[in-house]
Amino acid sequence: MSDPMSDLSSKDVADLSEDEARAELERLAAAIAAADIAYHQNDAPEITDAEYDALKRRNDAIEEAFPELVRTDTPTGKVGAAPAEGFAKVRHGVPMLSLAKAYTDEDVTDFIERGHRFFQRDEGLALAFTAEPKIDGLSASLRYENGVFVQGATRGDGTVGEDITANLRTIKDIPERLAGSGWPEVIEIRGEVYMTYAEFQALKERSAAIGGQDYVNPRNTAAGSLRQKDPSITASRNLKFFAYAWGFTSADPAPTQFEAVQKFAEWGFKISPLMVRATSAEELIAHYKTIEAQRSSLGYDIDGVVYKVDQLELQRRWGFVTGEPRWAIAHKFPAERATTVVRGIDIQVGRTGTLAPVARLDPVSVGGVTVVNVTLHNEDYIKGFDSKGDPIRDGKDIRIGDTVVIQRAGDVIPQIVDVLIEKRPPEALPYEMRDTCPVCGSPAVREVNEKTGKADSRRRCTGELSCPAQAVESLKHFVSRGALDIEGLGAENIELFFSKGLLGTAADIFTLRDRRPAVQQALAERREEQARAREAASGKTRKNVRSVEDRNYEGLDKLFAAIDARREPELDRFIFALGIRHIGETTAAALARNFGTIEEVIRVGKETAAAADPMAAFPSIDGIGGTVVEALVDFFGNERNDAVLDALLLQVKPQPYVVTISADSQIAGKTVVFTGSLEKMTRSEAKAMAERLGAKVAGSVSAKTDILVAGPGAGSKLKSAAALGVEVISEDEWFERVGK
Repeated sequence: MSDPMSDLSSKDVADLSEDEARAELERLAAAIAAADIAYHQNDAPEITDAEYDALKRRNDAIEEAFPELVRTDTPTGKVGAAPAEGFAKVRHGVPMLSLAKAYTDEDVTDFIERGHRFFQRDEGLALAFTAEPKIDGLSASLRYENGVFVQGATRGDGTVGEDITANLRTIKDIPERLAGSGWPEVIEIRGEVYMTYAEFQALKERSAAIGGQDYVNPRNTAAGSLRQKDPSITASRNLKFFAYAWGFTSADPAPTQFEAVQKFAEWGFKISPLMVRATSAEELIAHYKTIEAQRSSLGYDIDGVVYKVDQLELQRRWGFVTGEPRWAIAHKFPAERATTVVRGIDIQVGRTGTLAPVARLDPVSVGGVTVVNVTLHNEDYIKGFDSKGDPIRDGKDIRIGDTVVIQRAGDVIPQIVDVLIEKRPPEALPYEMRDTCPVCGSPAVREVNEKTGKADSRRRCTGELSCPAQAVESLKHFVSRGALDIEGLGAENIELFFSKGLLGTAADIFTLRDRRPAVQQALAERREEQARAREAASGKTRKNVRSVEDRNYEGLDKLFAAIDARREPELDRFIFALGIRHIGETTAAALARNFGTIEEVIRVGKETAAAADPMAAFPSIDGIGGTVVEALVDFFGNERNDAVLDALLLQVKPQPYVVTISADSQIAGKTVVFTGSLEKMTRSEAKAMAERLGAKVAGSVSAKTDILVAGPGAGSKLKSAAALGVEVISEDEWFERVGK
């Protein structure tokens, strides 16, 4: 089963509503944070580099389009993850930053042109760049004092890393004392620890011979080897190190990047033999293609080419932005593709009844990850058309039995980018989308937009809460972070309790404590099944296992307490938690703000549903149009929903939405827009403050805007405000205006 909100990942940023953008930013922040921990702390990435880059690019694009929605935990500008537990912490003298990414030749040309524009006043300046392979390993920083290696650390979160000095000392490419002369009194040499293909294969064979661990890839293995508690294990892995940069130093190693790296070689380090110096985008791109052609024969993993401004003084002048140097960029290699066969097409049902087709594939490795299924979005997509009716994949449809090309870059979800028609079997027939729900058998329809006359691209099950698939997805939504946010009651437990008959509707969540023995039994049985599965996989048998009845689930009381803590939810959260179609967090807040209590929301909803002309019956609320009103009519006009809601309100008491407006408030009734970087408050704090004082917060500037609060970096909205004559004030002036 899938949540249709997850389908937002394939929706163009330009087509996202504010609620959808907010949901996407929440999903992306969580996904990126999880990926950072998996990659930097656990050395076990769960997604490919291409997927990770796609997540970051999509997050950046949404933040640019919706700056008022930027989260306090935004991943923009963040590097890596917090240091793992178990190692002493090391604060880097100079942060270890990430690099901006280039994916096309045009991106590289833009980078070079930006450099020339920045330094255009320097007449006669010959701007030069270095180009070198981007090693796919683990970044490390080595501190040398008076030529002696004294401490080594991982990148960590870019500011604080892990002290792995003892393990780094085992790497032969890292000198204990610097050779030659001319090195600074103190310098942090930085580079990449990696494992060659030959060493990786030898390790896999040695491990297989003794029935040991099955290693996934050289990068993960190198990172895990470097974090061993026993340095002798690290020493046995024969890791390598390339030096390519430096952090804190008491003096520049040389005037240029290229000369500095050559100095590293004189001091005893291995450096990339493929590093060159160039003066144009054409030269850099040509060298990129040369390295790409040699990629498979290098004997170690690389995933792109790094370009840097050569002159160190110019690097300092160009500076940094959001955790990245402006003077460097990583030109990534194109996405890896693979060919496989579609063996079946299954239908999953989401929270609002959306029927989502999924292709089941012959397992295929793409970028080191095995792909066994891929979303097909809707029946138009299967036929070879996008949401606007334009051809995709050159108009080729997808059929069971087709040989297809899979790509994992540019999209979080793997996608089919081509169908090899010449390999299509003669018995392969066009796919026909079913018109009934595969779970409950209710009719599945494509709703028609009355204004446009166009059918929706997706089919929806009409069974609503009588459909088990929609019921379980609705329960997941009800307890999710933006809704009631019940800690400990995640998707896995919701599915378990629903399958055991312990939950059917949201009201059942609040009586779960009454069924404690059955809840404990369900958890015990699942844990037992998981243990047996691990036994079967490992071939080992557990000893001294306690019976299911004797197990003590200490987290159960914590779960029940978390449920009880949500018996008086905020009204806007409660409305959002109901899962009414088309009502996101922003719309829920607007309804809460205008109606004040859940009783009033229900009264207006029922009167609107019963009216001959719902649009005329529903109060005029800015930002709420026909789509939302239709959704309210569908929800409150459904008697099955009445029973569910009545039972829920016996268990919870949503709090009235109260807006306290000071008598002397200067912004009550005004429309405010925030833009640029806010330095004294987050976006969410700014919005909450304005709304508490009686103002309306909008996401874009229009003729109805009264005040634009502009922080540093304000762009197009500032220009729009000037053109429309909107009052523009600074963040400091905002605080003076509101009396804070």
